[in-house]
Amino acid sequence: MLRDYLELARPKDWIKNVFVFMPVPFALASGAALDVRVFGLGLLGFCAANSAVYAFNDAQDAHRDRAHEKKRKRPVASGRVTERAAYALAAGLTLLALMLAWTSARADMLAVVLSYLGLNLVYSLGAKHVALLDVFLLSSGFVLRVLLGCVLMNVPPSNPMLLCSYALALFLALGKRRADVVRGLDESHRPSLLGYNEAFLNQAMAVTASMAVVGYALYSMESAVLLPQRKFASLPFVLFGILDYMRLAHVHKRGDSPVDQLLSSPQMLLTGLGWLLAVSWSVKLP
Repeated sequence: MLRDYLELARPKDWIKNVFVFMPVPFALASGAALDVRVFGLGLLGFCAANSAVYAFNDAQDAHRDRAHEKKRKRPVASGRVTERAAYALAAGLTLLALMLAWTSARADMLAVVLSYLGLNLVYSLGAKHVALLDVFLLSSGFVLRVLLGCVLMNVPPSNPMLLCSYALALFLALGKRRADVVRGLDESHRPSLLGYNEAFLNQAMAVTASMAVVGYALYSMESAVLLPQRKFASLPFVLFGILDYMRLAHVHKRGDSPVDQLLSSPQMLLTGLGWLLAVSWSVKLP
């Protein structure tokens, strides 16, 4: 039973919180101090909020998940955990997230966590059934992760970075919807799929991919913490990662889970490492 509750919390999906780390190298280069205790409490609190959302959403979607070849194996859909127990777990994790946010002593941390929980409550209670609104709300959660990184580092957010992160998150969310359409899932699994087809999603992914690359290029140009002659050193890794994701989605029909995509692709992991090394080489030392 403990293993079922752990599976319901989906700790594997905490890897999405890598967006929290996006501002960190740039903030350090600008002279900001990394308080490990504060950052750790904030990150742990947000992970608890993530798990609360997953548990609540799984309880809400149990009847639909039973018609999905993979999701029917989830704890609530399979009957190993009752819906009532899943709601109780979500409530407990929500309280833990708010407590950790308060303990972090960052005033805006609590606002970010509450915004994330409220956004996902709206999503779970009906907005996820509306085409486009569903992916826009999902993407907003990733922007909140970037804002959280800024809050924990005590630095103001950069508009180009927010543009890049939002477009990238929207690109990934559209990729998930495309995978559902390609696999032949219909409105009985996800009502919002009535508003999508493969041709539209292909074009939408291309548009958001372009926005993400342009947003990152703008940030690189405007950033005062990057050495002038190295401003675009990390840009090729961003472009390569996005194109490789599109290649996997279009050629190999993958993309239903960005987390699984990342963990199962050594090429994607190496691209992320390359980006981190390029950024580290590009920033000015404080």
